[in-house]
Amino acid sequence: MIEVYRAGKEEAAEIGVVHAASWEAVYAPFFDAEFAVGEIASRLERWHQRVAEDDGLILVGAVDGRVLAFSWSAPSTERPGLAEILSFYGHPDGWGSGVAAALMEETLGQLRADGFERVHLWTLRDTPQSRRFYLKTGFTETGATRPRDFGGHRLAQVEYEITSR
Repeated sequence: MIEVYRAGKEEAAEIGVVHAASWEAVYAPFFDAEFAVGEIASRLERWHQRVAEDDGLILVGAVDGRVLAFSWSAPSTERPGLAEILSFYGHPDGWGSGVAAALMEETLGQLRADGFERVHLWTLRDTPQSRRFYLKTGFTETGATRPRDFGGHRLAQVEYEITSR
């Protein structure tokens, strides 16, 4: 059974596990092993503070009680009037389960209820799986690109946008 709900302090560690596992599977191959290990470790810890501070909208998607996806959204600092999905990650164990699609639907619904008609996000250009997911869930590419700095490692990002449902 898939459930989507607002994250509380008790989900912070599980969010970290999802973020680390997803990042390791998708992003780590872009970097040398030493850098990747440090980045994975930092993702295990950063969510405790973010959840405790109630920093934006943080939702989790769970399958049979296990958190397998999360989203973090807030008003966009780059595009006034829009919301931005700052993080959207799924644990590899949940890929293909439908949990990410359910999470995206709830994320967009909550952002619309909060008054945002449009939502944007950035994703790495060279991650075809994430790009296919965003297209499948109704996002379109805006044509905007930017570099993303990962501790001196610069990778290209592309922007997607959707009118929230």
